[in-house]
Amino acid sequence: MTSLNFRRLGVRLAVAAAIILQFGVIGARAEELKVTIDNFTFSPPELKVKVGDTVTWTNHDDIPHTVVSAGKFRAKTMDTDGTFSFTFTAAGDYKYFCSLHPHMTGMIKVE
Repeated sequence: MTSLNFRRLGVRLAVAAAIILQFGVIGARAEELKVTIDNFTFSPPELKVKVGDTVTWTNHDDIPHTVVSAGKFRAKTMDTDGTFSFTFTAAGDYKYFCSLHPHMTGMIKVE
């Protein structure tokens, strides 16, 4: 193999590596996770997510509910099949509850 062929091979490998790295970065996207509200409970009651992930709560009860994390986020009242989404931009523990039914509680742990 000549030195010209080695150079061409090196260029091709460099281009291939750049493409693989680019797709690897593109593939590392934030997740969209779901919490359902049904029978006066949040399911799952605790969820572990990463910074940048979005959680969507959906009310499957036939009465209204809210999702509130003091000082962090507050959903408007959700009727049946209503949703609320929040994107977590900082690590920490986010305790939340339904302001209409305070016995309903949940936790999002953001890493």
